[in-house]
Amino acid sequence: MKGGVGLSVPGKKPVIAIDGPAGAGKSTAAMALAKALGFLYVDTGAMYRALTLAALRRRVSPHDGDALESLAGEVRIETVYRQADDPPYRVLVDGEDVTEDIRRPEVSGVVSQVSAHPSVRKRMTQIQRAMALRGGVVMEGRDVGTVVYPEADVKFFITASAGERARRRHRELVKKGIMVTLREVEEDINRRDCLDSTRTTAPLRRAPDALLVDTTGISPEEVVRRLLEAVEMALGKVATPSAESIPSPEGGGKDENPL
Repeated sequence: MKGGVGLSVPGKKPVIAIDGPAGAGKSTAAMALAKALGFLYVDTGAMYRALTLAALRRRVSPHDGDALESLAGEVRIETVYRQADDPPYRVLVDGEDVTEDIRRPEVSGVVSQVSAHPSVRKRMTQIQRAMALRGGVVMEGRDVGTVVYPEADVKFFITASAGERARRRHRELVKKGIMVTLREVEEDINRRDCLDSTRTTAPLRRAPDALLVDTTGISPEEVVRRLLEAVEMALGKVATPSAESIPSPEGGGKDENPL
């Protein structure tokens, strides 16, 4: 890996940034990596989804950046770990568990519009950066390594072929009882890829010092193993477990946590 070697702040636990497009498998990998290292897991995409859900419930237009920015300052968005739940990392909005609700198609349909507002991204970035500053964090999203916390100690950019990403997302939705065609999922992913990569503020892109990981045709366990090896190479044995202790990603969890 070209960059991110050595701790950004001596004595503080490392910050690991994982970015990539929808359906690449970065959330499954990030959750398993955080669990293996004993780090906090923060899904910035889920935070934008939670804000979008709150906006829909309060009838705030996804085109009204000022109102959305105000809403971001009003609602309390949290990530908590509950070992007995599946997935164990839960997203709360003002204390309500909305982990499943933020994956609904109506949220997916407008979250890229909500997250594209510069004022919204500025407010959310401040919140996310404060989380990263504590250290001991695996944070994933679209712009963690480039905007939210560019000084992250280790950076990854996880991707996969468009077809693979669409199939993963389709399986996830069908498993949850959401009836949608593969063609519809492919169109949604292509649309969001375009929006995410072309928006003016914090577009999706690989940081120059991020290690590229293509998960096409690779099992989640193998992806996590490669990430752990890269972390060990970059930082030394930072609580890096043996191969036998690498956790298997939960079968009931999501393949991806898109914006």
